[in-house]
Order: sequence, then structure tokens, then C-alpha cells
Amino acid sequence: MSGVRGGGLAVVAGIGVICGSLVLGLAVIGGTEDDEKSGRGLGRYSLNNRAVPEAYRRWVIAAGQQCPEVSAPLIAAQIESESNWRPDAESHDPRTGAVIAQGISQFIPETWATWGVDADGDGRANVFTPADAIMTQARYDCWLVGEIKGYGIEGDMTRLMLAAYNAGPDTVRRARAVPAISETQSYVAAIMSLIPKYSAAMEDGGPATEFGQRVVANAKKWLGTPYSWGGGGPDGPGYGFAQGADTRGFDCSSLVQYAVYHASDGKLLIPRTSQIQVTAGEGVDRASIRPGDVIGFALHGGDDFDHIGIYVGDGQFVHAPKTGDVVKISSLGDSYYSSRPMKIRRFG
Repeated sequence: MSGVRGGGLAVVAGIGVICGSLVLGLAVIGGTEDDEKSGRGLGRYSLNNRAVPEAYRRWVIAAGQQCPEVSAPLIAAQIESESNWRPDAESHDPRTGAVIAQGISQFIPETWATWGVDADGDGRANVFTPADAIMTQARYDCWLVGEIKGYGIEGDMTRLMLAAYNAGPDTVRRARAVPAISETQSYVAAIMSLIPKYSAAMEDGGPATEFGQRVVANAKKWLGTPYSWGGGGPDGPGYGFAQGADTRGFDCSSLVQYAVYHASDGKLLIPRTSQIQVTAGEGVDRASIRPGDVIGFALHGGDDFDHIGIYVGDGQFVHAPKTGDVVKISSLGDSYYSSRPMKIRRFG
């Protein structure tokens, strides 16, 4: 319910944020490509079309292209939770019978009056017209993301945005988190659980190359190794700094750097930071992914690819997630990852 509450190689010194930390590193950077070829924002287009009613598919896809933080699978999951795809849905106050919310995206009248758009071009912004409601939903979602960023609240942007959609942005601002309101928490949890249903399964685009197999093997041999912020590199696990100062291990980008370096027998030293790693090598589209390819994630939206891992096949990837965790294999179907923009690169 809305508003209720590349080219030639060059050796350079690369400075950037690696999994949230600032370091200086030696990098080999490939030529850049345009965003479409490099796969930028693939997470925004990873809709399981078969799960979306055909009549609404076009608009869900378009809605998922309005801002990086709001994906098509997220839009679809919201709609199922709000109305179960009923364009004529209405919610009423059980005490008074008054209309609370309307349409496929369940806007309250006051919010619709401000945000409603005429997406189908019939000259009227109609809350009961799916095209209008779905595109307004995306517009409002993206606005909420901007508001939350302006509040300087740290946390999972998808969950915070959903909480603001349900309870209102000011409620989230005051709580500086998903508010402790049972309805809102249940709303957020329900939608997050639905995102994988509407996300396209990651299918291998072909068998792993010999180089790709070596990349995977060199990463997987460190399964169970502690995460160390700023730690590790081409020589293996190492001590990091700040919260990683007392831990010998890898962070996300150093694990990738190590795996590619040793897969190439020391001939290819890729950049140290995730933000630069996603500009190196060759851009790969989602349909062509193979084991050994590197996947960058913009976990907090925008263009900051602040996490990275290595695809191992069957919709899984190996990575070093965060402080307190270890190198492990996770599923790309997990809503935390499937709802984020992705960028896929290939080395070797």
C-alpha cells in the first residue's frame, strides 16, 4: 500500500573502494565498452517473463528501467503482494468502509493525486489502468529511494524503500531503519520473498573454458577462509585494516584478483577494487555467462559496484561477503542479489 505510512592493456595505480574500503593497488585495466555491451544494469532486466501476466509484462519491464535501485522483479513482487495482479482491487477501512487504496499497485487517493501519470497516453491518469498504475509505482519507488538516500540512512535500500512505500518515508526517516511496525515488517518480508519468483533463472551460456575452470578452482580452494576488510591479494590471504586488521583472509575483490591471477599463471593482475574490476576484461551479457566469469553487484544502487564474486555455474557464485563471514558459495536467486544491478566481465 503506497503512502499509508576491452582494448589494450595498461598497468596503472588504481585507487578505489574495495568492498567498502579505500586502498591503493596495482591494476591491469582493459579497455572500456559502452554500457549496453558491458552488461551494466543486467539485474534490472532479469525478469522471469513467464511469471508475469502477459497483459502487464510490457509495463513491468518498462517500470524496471526507471532507476537502478528498482528492478522489474521488484515491481512484479510488489504488485503480487499489493493486489495479486487485480487492476480493480480496492482496500477499505474495516470500521468505516472508506476506500483506503486502489488499483493494481494500491495507491491511496492522496498519493495518486500527486504522483499519478498517464502512461498509456489516453489523456487521463487512472489508478485502475494498469499501465498508469505500474509506471506511477516505479516513479514513486524511485522517488522514495532518493528521499532515503537524502536521509543518510544506512541499510538495505530495497527494504528501506519498501518500508517507505508501506508506512511513508517520514516514518522510515524517524526510525532510521525499517520501522518496528508489524504490518510494515510483514509487508517488506513478503515482497522480498517473492522477488526470486519473478527473477529470471541464471542459465549457463555454455561450458566453462579451461581458463574459467581454473578461475573457479582457485577461488573455491579458499572456501571457509575468513573475510578480512582490505585483506588478501594475489599472494593469498592477508591481514586487512580497520575491522579487518586482526583477521587474515580475503575481501570480495582480493579473492577475485587472486583467482584470476593464478588462473593465468601470474600473467594477469586485474584491478584491486570491485569498482574498477567491473570495467576490466570483456563485457558479457547475462545469457552468455559461463563459469569463471566475474559478477559485480551494485548492492546499494546507482553506479557503485561495491561487491563482486565469481560465477561457478548453475546460478551460483563464490565470494567473500562481509565482516564476520567466510568465503562461500551463494545463489544468484537470493533476493538480496537478484534485485541488484549486475555487471558481468570475462578474463583470460
